[in-house]
Amino acid sequence: MNDPEGPTTVLVVDDHALVREGLKEILDAQSDMVVVGEAGTSHTAVALAVERQPHVVLLDIEIPGDEVTTTVTRIRQLCPGAQVIILSMYDGPHLLKSLLTVGIRGYLLKSVSREELLSAIRSVRCDDGRVVLAVSRESLAQVEGQTTTVLSDRERQVLELTAQALSNTQIAARLSLTEATVKRHLRNIFVKLGAVSRIDAVNKAVSASLIKPQDRIPIPHRHRPPDR
Repeated sequence: MNDPEGPTTVLVVDDHALVREGLKEILDAQSDMVVVGEAGTSHTAVALAVERQPHVVLLDIEIPGDEVTTTVTRIRQLCPGAQVIILSMYDGPHLLKSLLTVGIRGYLLKSVSREELLSAIRSVRCDDGRVVLAVSRESLAQVEGQTTTVLSDRERQVLELTAQALSNTQIAARLSLTEATVKRHLRNIFVKLGAVSRIDAVNKAVSASLIKPQDRIPIPHRHRPPDR
């Protein structure tokens, strides 16, 4: 059990060892913080959270395993004293909304400074009611319910063609892109919309009025032979 008056214990979760090592070096250099575990997958993160009962979990948004919302939910259920701070390369308001719903205490872009990271950890440890967000004004506006565009023009084009049931190869040819670039755009779209599949991304984009309803991926119907 953690000492409520002792240093803040932190679990670092990222699938890149170099990132984990860098974060550990920063945190362990603080007199009021100590890293009590490192994980590279969602399953290991949950297991270590249960075992170590950290005050704070620094959770990368793209670790292998379960969806990030599932991982946060499991940590919150099994280790209710842990405050989860998300670290992300993506400034996606829809995913941010989903994560706030499941109880994260912070969402920081990986471009934040060392001082901002340390301040966020100290803030969520000291104040149970505080949520720390280091995101763009556009994302914050979307979270607060204001209408804003969250997809780039190219991402919207890729999603519109995805909604027409085109393959990645066909989308690449249509937009004069490489297939790898199309995959990268789709990955960004999934993160921004909090989607788990192509159809889910299209449906969420339609709900957010990012693409037209008629662009939705058609549902295939089973072929029936003509009546004789």
